[in-house]
Amino acid sequence: MPSRPRPRAARPNTAAVERRGLSRTLAGLAILVAAIVVAFAGWLFVAHPRSRGQSGPIVLISIDTLRADHLPAYGYRGVTTPAIDALAADGVVFERAYAHAPQTLPSHTSILTGQLPFEHGVRDNVGFTVKPGQRLLAGMLAGRGYTTAGFASSFILRKETGIGQGFQVYNADTPPLSPTATFGTVRRDGSETLALAEQWLDKQASPRFFLFLHFYEPHRPYRPPERFARYPNPYDGTIAYVDELVGRLAADLKARGLYEGATIALISDHGEGLGDHGEQEHGVFLYDSTMHVPFIVKLPGERDAGKRVAAPVEHIDLVPTLLDFAGAPIPRDLRGKSLRAAMDGSDASLADRGIYSETLYPLYHFGWSPLYGLTDLRYRFIRAPRAELYDLARDAGELHNLQAERAQTATSMQAALDTLAGPPTVGQSSAVSATDLERFQALGYIGSARTPTAADAHGGLPDPKDKVAALEAYRQGIDARSAGHLADAASAFRRVLADNPSMVDVWVQLSAVLLQQGMTAQAVEAQSRAVQLDPGLADNQVTLASAEFTLGRLDAAAEHARLALGDRPGVAHELLARIALARGNEPAALEEARLAAQADPTLAFPLYVQGVSLARTGKYDQALPLFERTIGNLAAHHFEMQDVHLATADALAHLGRNGEAEVEFREEMMKFPQNPRARIGLAMLYRAEGRVREANDVLADMVRTSPTPDTYAMAARTLQILGEPDAARDIVARGLQQFPGNRELKAVGTAGTGGK
Repeated sequence: MPSRPRPRAARPNTAAVERRGLSRTLAGLAILVAAIVVAFAGWLFVAHPRSRGQSGPIVLISIDTLRADHLPAYGYRGVTTPAIDALAADGVVFERAYAHAPQTLPSHTSILTGQLPFEHGVRDNVGFTVKPGQRLLAGMLAGRGYTTAGFASSFILRKETGIGQGFQVYNADTPPLSPTATFGTVRRDGSETLALAEQWLDKQASPRFFLFLHFYEPHRPYRPPERFARYPNPYDGTIAYVDELVGRLAADLKARGLYEGATIALISDHGEGLGDHGEQEHGVFLYDSTMHVPFIVKLPGERDAGKRVAAPVEHIDLVPTLLDFAGAPIPRDLRGKSLRAAMDGSDASLADRGIYSETLYPLYHFGWSPLYGLTDLRYRFIRAPRAELYDLARDAGELHNLQAERAQTATSMQAALDTLAGPPTVGQSSAVSATDLERFQALGYIGSARTPTAADAHGGLPDPKDKVAALEAYRQGIDARSAGHLADAASAFRRVLADNPSMVDVWVQLSAVLLQQGMTAQAVEAQSRAVQLDPGLADNQVTLASAEFTLGRLDAAAEHARLALGDRPGVAHELLARIALARGNEPAALEEARLAAQADPTLAFPLYVQGVSLARTGKYDQALPLFERTIGNLAAHHFEMQDVHLATADALAHLGRNGEAEVEFREEMMKFPQNPRARIGLAMLYRAEGRVREANDVLADMVRTSPTPDTYAMAARTLQILGEPDAARDIVARGLQQFPGNRELKAVGTAGTGGK
């Protein structure tokens, strides 16, 4: 049978085939891209089902410098903290939580990034900032639809450090600083910080927000409100006060109907020495007094309320924990872990890990060895010139170093520390602006004593354990200076230098105190020692230039100012402008002021120089607006500058606006009580108005406020000019009683008697 012909295949529709092929290709690409995205997400993040997330607010309360063992929730009975106790009862208490650094900025950077200090790179409060673009908790939550805000109470957490990255609102403004301010003023009272947070809460329409609130109260100086003065230990009084603030926040959240659905974490950045191991404050050592911190988490609906977790946890666990409860992905590169399973009681792995800690504060500020530590369920090992090992289970006070007795354990922990962190490293700090340096000094901090090298991480430097007496003497000097007890401060600094003559910054502090006492020549000598020890440190050159300028040694001042041009061009050019003004070289002063503004646009000084130049030619009406703009710029940057109110007062007086001039003279006197020219100007103003007694009172007050040979001599000369020879002689006699044989006073007295 003949075969049937095979039907001819239909001619393919080329366009349709191309469309189907393209569709298959696109579908395949889509599957491939989806697979890549899933794989990439799996590499970057640990994802959690969205259903596990909470829709309520997340609130993080950080209480600066709060020791865990000074809270009743951790067994302490020296203070009552009903608000924190209530939060602990509603939440989970982690009994053994540890910081990674005993300083505010490095510690908060770990808290908010989930990274260890050697990872995020912030190794000290001074000279370090968070890297631009760094991933912080606020940004992670903002990416999940949370509205974010942060309110901090300390200059250390100012926005310029980068710690506010990711927050839609961030406020850490502190009161304006004058050079005479005590370090207690470079902070904001917690009630003010809380009020700002409450104002922000008023504007929130949705409960899906993240609020970070930082209180600074337990930090020195301990100044609790009078109602908490009943506590014999003022540190405990500050804890009682901050507990009151926590209670106010909790009450506010309850009134808004937000408390029950909120996830609230309460934590501290580090503790306080309070004399343990010889350390009164914090920063130098890595013992429990400064590294063991409170860590409390209240979950929505008070889930797991009242639970206590004994296993060690760490600061870097906070970010993954809060992300987990928010239903947000957790970056895979974080070393910390979510504590959700630990709260449930289903995770026993926490006991097996070691917790890293470090302090480079001894290195940066004193030239001593840095310390690195590792803490596990039972032991703490500290890498130091003389290594330390403590059995925390049997020796809670860390008084018995087991390094020699349990060498195998110490060796094992050192190896674990090396595996965790690699070889010890030290970061390189950056230059600190003049205005920031003033604030750090007002807080009791000081600039870097030396530029660290890689070798410094590996030994050869003094052990901080051997230097703690010098540290405390130094801090006594800082406290005395802050309280205005300048002679005591100078004595304390000299005690430190007697045994530690190479401590650069103590020479700097001694110089500053001597300047405040009017002992300018001695101040220059002390500052010169600092320059000899570290001639490359620009801050020392700047300080020495300022002191030489005060003495009228303009050539020496200019020489040192020029040596600082490379590292501190703004402040160095500003000094050169002042020197040029003192020489009457106004074109040079204006050019130096222009260069200062070019180097540091935040400086207000260039406007001031322009104003002085105009005032010297009698153009007071044109000079006055420049002085007023200078004052405005200074206020915007929370800083004060000597002589600007004085120059404003002088311009106002020349324009016949005496009432306003008097206000500006007094403003200068209040902010810079050591500036005698303000009192002389006010005395002249009073005499011009016929207010003789008030003029004499102002001059008498000048020598009471700053009893130095210079002020006695200036007061006497002013009285001579005003036609008061008897009063001038009286001032000279009183000055010679205090400073017998002083040549300048004798010369003034001789001039006042016509040379007889």
